[in-house]
Amino acid sequence: MKPKIAITIGDFNGIGPEIILKSILHPSVKKNIQPVLIGSVNIFEYYATLFKLDIKFTVVDTQKIPTTHHTVPVIEVQKVSPKQLQIGHNAPDAGVCAGAAIERAIKLCMNHDVDAMVTAPVSKEALHYAGYNFPGQTEMLAMLTRSERVTMMLISPSMRIALATVHLPLKKVSENIFPERIIEKLQTVDHSLKHDFGISSPSIAVLGLNPHGGENGTIGTEEKEIIIPSLKKVQEKGINVSGPFSADGFFASGRYQEFDAILAMYHDQGLIPLKMSGFDQGVNFSAGLKIIRTSPDHGTAFDIAGKGIANPGSMIAAINLATSIAKRRKAH
Repeated sequence: MKPKIAITIGDFNGIGPEIILKSILHPSVKKNIQPVLIGSVNIFEYYATLFKLDIKFTVVDTQKIPTTHHTVPVIEVQKVSPKQLQIGHNAPDAGVCAGAAIERAIKLCMNHDVDAMVTAPVSKEALHYAGYNFPGQTEMLAMLTRSERVTMMLISPSMRIALATVHLPLKKVSENIFPERIIEKLQTVDHSLKHDFGISSPSIAVLGLNPHGGENGTIGTEEKEIIIPSLKKVQEKGINVSGPFSADGFFASGRYQEFDAILAMYHDQGLIPLKMSGFDQGVNFSAGLKIIRTSPDHGTAFDIAGKGIANPGSMIAAINLATSIAKRRKAH
């Protein structure tokens, strides 16, 4: 039986519905999963018509998700008229629908009605308008699933990057780098590489925080006082970890290819090289979450919404990764 994958609508004024519909028609997705769309059937029908995509939808009940080859099941969380669309703009009702879809997909996963969930891009501003006051979807998922050790991992065909800190202003990064966090992140990544990616003896690289890795404390002491002692502690626990490496030379020299994953200290340190290596294939995976969740590694792209030119590559990769992890977990 094909895995059932819940796919949330994201911000319906962005490219979310477009990349969802294009993705479920892609051969690598179509033959391997039973998609379950979460959102508004009117909105999915509107975009399917707009982009001339031959897809038929059936509204289904949460408890009775059929396996069907002829229509795509949709679980409605909000009845929305296409007249409410403000394509390319932030709007509170889009945040309401996006947030409700995430909540419903979480329940489906927790109740084992579906095998995994994939979230389309949301506008944090619209979510805040709707009363969902989280820095991002990862933090929202962690709280709603009561998952205490969640690490954001970004995955492209050439690298896997985990983040020690995520949605923080740069001036607050240093104060949020401390031993317990580094150790927890490395343990979570090591476990995920083994159980979600099937790597029996993973190797992890850790990046430094300061230029040139702090130059032995002359350009910052985080490496010397926090990162290096933390690495020694996880090495004692049997985790194969190396570093800290200076980020510029590490990526420029190609050393990232020697490791199964990399722990970056902050958002842009990890995401810039990853997006340069495969912008249309990047996937966000929530390691350590109680359920399986992936998402495309890009935003709502309001500037091209409604034009039919959005590349679904990252969404296709997100669906395929969620499917792969779901199959691996079931097998074990």
